[in-house]
Amino acid sequence: MSALEFRDVTFSYPGGADVLRGISLDVPEGAFALLEGATGSGKSTMLRLVKPEIAPAGELSGAVRAFGEDVRSLGPLASARAVGYVFQSPDAQVVCDTVWHEMAFGLENLGVPEPETRRRVAETCSFFGMGPWFRERTAELSGGQRQLLALASTLAMRPRLLLLDEPTSMLDPLAEKNFLAMLFRVNRELGVTVVVATHAPEAMLDYATCAFELAEGRVREVPLEEVARPEPLRAAPRQVRPRGPDAPGAGCGAGSAKSPRADSLQGGCAPDGPSGGRFDERGLIVADDLWFRYDRDGRWVLRELDLDLGTGEVRAVVGANGCGKSTLLAAMAGVVRPRRGRVRNAAATSQALLPQSPKALLSRETVRDELMEWSHAGGYGAREVGASLAELGLDVAADRHPYDLSGGQQQLLALEKLLLVRPRLLLLDEPTKGLDRPARERVAARVARARAEGATVLLATHDMAFVRAVADRVSLMFDGGIAVTEPTEEFFKNSWLYR
Repeated sequence: MSALEFRDVTFSYPGGADVLRGISLDVPEGAFALLEGATGSGKSTMLRLVKPEIAPAGELSGAVRAFGEDVRSLGPLASARAVGYVFQSPDAQVVCDTVWHEMAFGLENLGVPEPETRRRVAETCSFFGMGPWFRERTAELSGGQRQLLALASTLAMRPRLLLLDEPTSMLDPLAEKNFLAMLFRVNRELGVTVVVATHAPEAMLDYATCAFELAEGRVREVPLEEVARPEPLRAAPRQVRPRGPDAPGAGCGAGSAKSPRADSLQGGCAPDGPSGGRFDERGLIVADDLWFRYDRDGRWVLRELDLDLGTGEVRAVVGANGCGKSTLLAAMAGVVRPRRGRVRNAAATSQALLPQSPKALLSRETVRDELMEWSHAGGYGAREVGASLAELGLDVAADRHPYDLSGGQQQLLALEKLLLVRPRLLLLDEPTKGLDRPARERVAARVARARAEGATVLLATHDMAFVRAVADRVSLMFDGGIAVTEPTEEFFKNSWLYR
């Protein structure tokens, strides 16, 4: 019996071209299926059509069936029992303030009796080993814990089919392995059919039973031995800016001489970085003995943290989920104030922060309007926006609502919105999450261009291939502080964990 069936399915968003074009596929019951496809190819749209509560608005023809039933005929209770859905970002799914409440939330909404709710919560938490943090606040969980909570709270409703959209894109290497091991147990031990939309299928090949590729609106089954293996990310070329008092943008980290953001920082430049870039070792932004915690009696997220970011440098910050990378970026940007220590930021008036959730930056009615929003203050216009849309491959979606884009497309849009204003300091939190290889290389090229135009970049990421492609130096965070900072190639040479 097929757990999931598409029959001649065509779908288009209002006023747009077809995203899916007469696709048909069968996923057998008990399978662990991979769904590949480029950023914006329609993977998320395809999965959401299986879940009526979150199905996108648009024109649909053909049939989508779960265990032989047309999903459009399923009520909320039947849908929850048949199909579970785990979003790319747990922040889009976790809504309660504590773990135990989140686990019970879906069951309570389905009217499951209290004794049965207690049983399901207890059994699911025991299966995933969540007992030690069962009563923790969800806001204090690591990224890996939040993703596991999203999976567990979905499975507490005992669906027979589980759909996951890029579930490991925000996890560090160890958290990814642990999450996938749990997902494999769900598939094999609990008999749940699993369908995963992913740009990183190589991590799941040992678990997969079948794979499909979505391209140009059509789907085809792909033999597992043909599933793409990872290759090194193509490094973006670095433009070395001229030095000397008369050179445009003198000072290595300065902007163009014609730019209002050009500064007068001078001094010797550091040796060439791993890709030939240079930067001024004197810090544009310096953190000195930072201590921070979110609650007065909570754990210290940052402790004794020192960081000196050179002008014109691209610095990557890596480390396990929950080690404090996002909090560090927020502290450097002045979004949160340290309890002790201080941040000296020479670019405070010309900085931009890309948060993990791109939707925090998206507030307009169309994609084009998003990019035009800051045009007056940023000194750019319709021509630059048109060029950006073409470069992003979003020119055909210029009049769509940003929330109708895929997660990866939203990520690209939010980043480009920041880059158009040409800030001196770029703070990027997981800038490549949810992106396929070409899109990641596009982001690498945009970061390199921003640097060449005078920007300094501090980024937090789990994408080690991206780090290799763009970073001059790498800082490893642990226990709230910086454990080590090394030039990129030296960091990877000395590490046995990060490759």
